[in-house]
Amino acid sequence: MAEVEAPAAAVAAATPEVATVTEGGAATEAKGPHKLHRQWTFWYDIQSKPKPGAAWGTSLKKAYTFDTVEEFWGLYDHVFRPSKLPGTADFHLFKAGVEPKWEDPECANGGKWTVPCNRKPTFETMWLETLMALVGDQFDETDDICGIVASVRPRGDKLALWTRTASNEAVQVNIGKKWKDVIDYNDKIIYTFHDDSRRDKPSRGGRYTV
Repeated sequence: MAEVEAPAAAVAAATPEVATVTEGGAATEAKGPHKLHRQWTFWYDIQSKPKPGAAWGTSLKKAYTFDTVEEFWGLYDHVFRPSKLPGTADFHLFKAGVEPKWEDPECANGGKWTVPCNRKPTFETMWLETLMALVGDQFDETDDICGIVASVRPRGDKLALWTRTASNEAVQVNIGKKWKDVIDYNDKIIYTFHDDSRRDKPSRGGRYTV
């Protein structure tokens, strides 16, 4: 049970000090916060055996909303690294005001690019590179991006980049290509529609591929 509560406790412990934390964890004298273009929210989902009748998403918890570079690095260094997750759990980084659920209005007509990864060091590097690209507005189609999910599973980890308008193939393909460049990934990745997943009728091979 302590593992389930750890992210919330760690966030509470880390956030008062985030203004003095830089990349790599080195402490430096604070020189004022560096504002991001928008607010972002970290979420976590430590999954256990669901209670009978429990709705999907009941284990999803909002952790912290931030809008400065210093807060981002403090939260990442202290808490939101996939290596800190137990065997079946998710970390999420989504734009503030957007919940990482299919039912959210910003996600309802969207989909996701998915990248599998079975090597922990590579997985953590790809997660960090994606986080930096998102908070740094490195995607040309940034308005269409909802957020990123890191899923840790016994049979293999994966990243999923959620977007808003699944039907806009050109936008999704551009996002997928850019993401592959960001994480230095050479294999093909597929894009699936949330609507297909909701209806439990995933399109064979995904809707788009890059």
